[in-house]
Amino acid sequence: MNAQEVSATVDSTTIKIGEQIKYKIEVNTSAEDLVVFPEGNTFSPLEVVESPEVDTVRENGNYRLLKEYFLTQFDSGKYIIPRQEVIIKSTSFFTDSIPVQVNDVLVDTTKQKLYPIKPSVEVPPRFSIPEWIWWLLGIFLLAGLVAFLVIRKKKKDAKEPELPPYEEAMAELEKLDKAHYLERREIKEYYSQLSFAVRKYLDRKIYDHGLERTTGELIMYLEDQKKQGKLKLTDETIRDFERILKRADLAKFARSKPDIITAKEDRSKTQHVIDDLRASVPEPTEEELLQDEAFREEQLRKRKKRRIILGVAAGIAVIIIGITALIATKGYTYVKDTYLGHPTKELLEGEWIRSEYGNPSVAVTTPEVLVRGEIDMPRDVEQMMVGSETFIYGSFLSNFYVTLNTIKFQGEVKFDAQKAIDGIYANLEAQGARNIIMKQEDFTTVNGTEGVKIFGTLEAQNPVTGESIPNEYEILNFAERGGFEQIMVIYNENDEYAREITQRIINSVEIKNINE
Repeated sequence: MNAQEVSATVDSTTIKIGEQIKYKIEVNTSAEDLVVFPEGNTFSPLEVVESPEVDTVRENGNYRLLKEYFLTQFDSGKYIIPRQEVIIKSTSFFTDSIPVQVNDVLVDTTKQKLYPIKPSVEVPPRFSIPEWIWWLLGIFLLAGLVAFLVIRKKKKDAKEPELPPYEEAMAELEKLDKAHYLERREIKEYYSQLSFAVRKYLDRKIYDHGLERTTGELIMYLEDQKKQGKLKLTDETIRDFERILKRADLAKFARSKPDIITAKEDRSKTQHVIDDLRASVPEPTEEELLQDEAFREEQLRKRKKRRIILGVAAGIAVIIIGITALIATKGYTYVKDTYLGHPTKELLEGEWIRSEYGNPSVAVTTPEVLVRGEIDMPRDVEQMMVGSETFIYGSFLSNFYVTLNTIKFQGEVKFDAQKAIDGIYANLEAQGARNIIMKQEDFTTVNGTEGVKIFGTLEAQNPVTGESIPNEYEILNFAERGGFEQIMVIYNENDEYAREITQRIINSVEIKNINE
């Protein structure tokens, strides 16, 4: 097989912008050979619009393969369709390169209405809720949930009316009867509830330490109150009460198990003891009743106050715990900048925009759209140029400042780029910069344009306060093919977010030369 068996043709070598070229590769080969046609970006700088399936024709036992590509280009100029590689079995064959002319579409200005260029319009930033709002909302919701649960429990407890002492004691005894402890020989539980019923009544009605005193201390208290005439109790009642409490102590702590008949008798005697205790207490006077009512209201007010304090304390505790956890995991600086706000952090995390500016155009990605502005040009530069455009974000005294300048020169004017770079020092001083430290190195953009990067530090003096602001700066300079482009970024020296923004801007720069 020889190279004549692979050929390429086009239906036209001259088109207008946006029109399509039919590029056809023809291969003559035997039936058993594997053929691989070119795919992907091998036709660059032309773009592949469509690539239909291979058309196969059988001739004299062999195959003639026809592969078509539809190509286009949206910029005028002269282009070359590169040689294309066709692999037959394991051997590569190459087609010839083909020149193509792409012409502009002529516009009849006598019939087409022309309008002046509209001024740039500042686009307001899209509304977005800061991330710290969601964190704060989550903390408040958690605090509110805790407070709600605490308050609801308190209200629930408050809604359950407390029975009077005697009615409560009778209810406890009734509950004891329904528990069937004696049938199951659960003597300890039986005597625990029995003694609790009488002790609780004594605690609420007569002696406010009735639940915590020992049996001997309670009996001594009752005998003393009887001697003083404050309680009208019989000796038999006091002795019955003592025997019941002692048997309960033995059942609870010494695993004693009285017989069922004795236990039932103790149940009956307990009710008689409670009835006697109730009868022994004189009826309260009207003054005492009023004092008790005032006391209960005061206690209710204190409980409400405690609930409020508890809810607020719980909320504050949740907030403190949340903030402490964030600081421990993310660091103080991150929490401060995220939840209290930081202008350059918001820029860094916002929606970035990629646009082309000026003529010759410069494509760059920035956190905000650069707006058209003006800068003063040296007289000798103004005499050489056809026009210049300036685009700005921020100001020299702000914490982040970006300018983009493009200059288009007349014809083949030789522009002294080094002279322009040297003028950067004077330009920075004119804006109020002091103590300028300048370094220089070569720089190449992502699309291969070579230039010079000027970088270093400077101090900007606030004309109002006289404060000296330490800044860093990076300036890209490009001069070729009838134009000069400059991108300058100045930011506060200790601002890590601004440094990250600057690197992202610098790394995104592409120079669109006027002859490309």
